[in-house]
Amino acid sequence: MVTIKNKPYNSPLSEYIKRLQKGEALLNDNPQNVLEVVGILKSYGVVLDAYSNNLIYIAEHQFLVFFPFFKYFNGEVYWQKLLRHWWHDRINFEYAEYCMKAMMWHGGGGLDTYLDTKEFQKIAQEVIAAKFKNNPIVKSVNQLFPEFLNEQLRVSAYYSGLGQFWRVMADIFLSLSDLYDQGKITTIPQVVEHIKAGLVAAASKPITYEVKIQDQVYEIIPKTVGLTFLADTAIPYVEAVFFRGTPFSGTVTYNAQAYEIPPDQARFQYGALYADPLPIGGAGIPPTLLMQDMRHYLPEYLYVVYRRSPRGEDDLRVQICMSFQKSMFCVTTATILGLMPYPLDSQEPSEETANLIYLQKWMNRLETSRLLDVNT
Repeated sequence: MVTIKNKPYNSPLSEYIKRLQKGEALLNDNPQNVLEVVGILKSYGVVLDAYSNNLIYIAEHQFLVFFPFFKYFNGEVYWQKLLRHWWHDRINFEYAEYCMKAMMWHGGGGLDTYLDTKEFQKIAQEVIAAKFKNNPIVKSVNQLFPEFLNEQLRVSAYYSGLGQFWRVMADIFLSLSDLYDQGKITTIPQVVEHIKAGLVAAASKPITYEVKIQDQVYEIIPKTVGLTFLADTAIPYVEAVFFRGTPFSGTVTYNAQAYEIPPDQARFQYGALYADPLPIGGAGIPPTLLMQDMRHYLPEYLYVVYRRSPRGEDDLRVQICMSFQKSMFCVTTATILGLMPYPLDSQEPSEETANLIYLQKWMNRLETSRLLDVNT
């Protein structure tokens, strides 16, 4: 139990506040967890690299394309690749789009704010006019429904924003794996510190987006807007995907009278930190696509652990999901520590109190998460 403003804070997660105050992680520190977290993030880094490249390709080359049949091909369309695509021998880019839609729907951050400004609308109209200057049908539709094409460009901006965010995260996770292989990462706090350092280093990285129409370049998100990696993509992503998410079809009803889904988006708790791993593998469960992608890039040392489990490879996706959830609590720890209002070692009473209140708010949100389960 901890005390905040002379009042006891009673919560099942109060012990985790003490951990965070010491700079420790939400996930227990032991060799098994280190192996699982680093191994799964190695696989995740490879997948994120592919997701990032495709999202940026779509944003830059498939914008305002109404029927983008080949958007998952990154501009390389040939028969062998097409057959593999039909046979589903490919990366499931649909999951990347699921995360993008969740980010856009939940909103938050400077990107969401900018896309509702007159500045964006002015740029959007210039891009639309250039793209369809020889297409009277689309120009007529745009006059009848002036927000339709603007909304398509908003979606494209989110494609680009998430792609840029995942580009940074992929590099962080892959470099983490390299350090682990070199014996330089051996504990969960070291994992968290590596992720936090990567987030801090990229915090002010500008988020921009431009497209080329014929020989003219149009800056849809100019650098002058001031959007940055941490505030405008990382934090909204954590909020939308880690915490809120969207309910999966078949796991809950959509009966409004039964209040199966909260009326307020802020009360959604379907994110990665709350999801039950057991449905993973079922049809219509978006993370199944991610687990399927990661299974192809598991390092051998992690594959050995899974094969030795009681069910072997029969529930491989579920095992991957459980390891992935552990890793996401490490990323969450890095986010919490990186956003602390004051240094952890501050001796100023008012700053200590502010830090405690800050941590309490996080623990309140995590009370119904799977934090206790991953540490059992």
